[in-house]
Amino acid sequence: MARIAGVNLPTNKRVVIALQYIHGIGQAKAQEIMDKVRIVPERRVSQLTDQEVLQIREVIDHDYVVEGDLRRETSVNIKRLMDLGCYRGLRHRRGLPVRGQRTHTNARTRKGPAKAIAGKKKTT
Repeated sequence: MARIAGVNLPTNKRVVIALQYIHGIGQAKAQEIMDKVRIVPERRVSQLTDQEVLQIREVIDHDYVVEGDLRRETSVNIKRLMDLGCYRGLRHRRGLPVRGQRTHTNARTRKGPAKAIAGKKKTT
């Protein structure tokens, strides 16, 4: 089992797919890494040599921000917006959609489950 950036990669999957299990690496970056290390797309993680795993690990450490560092950077950026008190920061603080979506209906992911309103009668 290959362990890269603190993530155990699934052994039976192709390397391009397995790299996407790392937070911060998507389809394009995974393909980029494969091109840099010169691994054919059909290779599976179980077929990788220790040298190839080491090369992949070095490329990711050197060229990309992934996992803990990326999560930390994102949370620091959100905290900065909240401390500034700008509109986006206020939306984050209140747990509402940040990017201009409607909130009259929908937005249940950000707002949480619907709360009952006291005194409102059901129409039958």
